[in-house]
Amino acid sequence: MALSVIKFSSEDCGICHKMSFFDKKVASELNLEFIDVKMQDTATYRKYRHILLGLYPDKSQMGWPTYVICDHLENELKIFGEVKGGHAKGEFRSRLQALLNGIEATQN
Repeated sequence: MALSVIKFSSEDCGICHKMSFFDKKVASELNLEFIDVKMQDTATYRKYRHILLGLYPDKSQMGWPTYVICDHLENELKIFGEVKGGHAKGEFRSRLQALLNGIEATQN
């Protein structure tokens, strides 16, 4: 199963910018494809907005940034969870790893 993490963020968000120094690297270390979706990039946002709006129809409960872990981006989409808001590098890694551990446990 090839999992992806999609980062929904804004160019105007300081926390999103701070996370960008390590989030892609952490995702790569955990064997996750990383997709960066900035709200200002309308072409990329249009491609992935159905995922974000499926979780947060009016975006009021989402965090900045929001990272969504999913499978089968081009076919049937399955969302496994999300990490919202800013975190230190170690905490971000721990939260992603906890989601991956939960996915692995349900697969076995």
